[in-house]
Amino acid sequence: MAISLNRTALTHARTLVRSGTVVRDERDDWSTHAPSTDAENEFIDEHDFAEYASWHLGVDRDLPRNTKGRYSFPFGDFAKVHRCGVISLESRAAQFDHTEIATAAKNLLGLIDSVKRS
Repeated sequence: MAISLNRTALTHARTLVRSGTVVRDERDDWSTHAPSTDAENEFIDEHDFAEYASWHLGVDRDLPRNTKGRYSFPFGDFAKVHRCGVISLESRAAQFDHTEIATAAKNLLGLIDSVKRS
């Protein structure tokens, strides 16, 4: 399993944060704010895997494109970036030695905290 940073998703997340499309919630909120399996499947049915991928900072290019297993480290609910999701993914990425993803998440969290609320 070779998980690497999904740069397209990182750009997407930064754009959303800069436009104010972010929920400034707390660390422990991700357990209730993370999309359910049903919500993920519905999103894929309504959109496509490319759009689904844009909500995940991790990608395993060894796995097929049209599988959910290819994408990891979600940061939002398919509508907004969630601060709690970014905190959670930063912690998990660091725990599993995905340094580039952890660093990107830390920087994204800094952006969330620095951008003025609209």
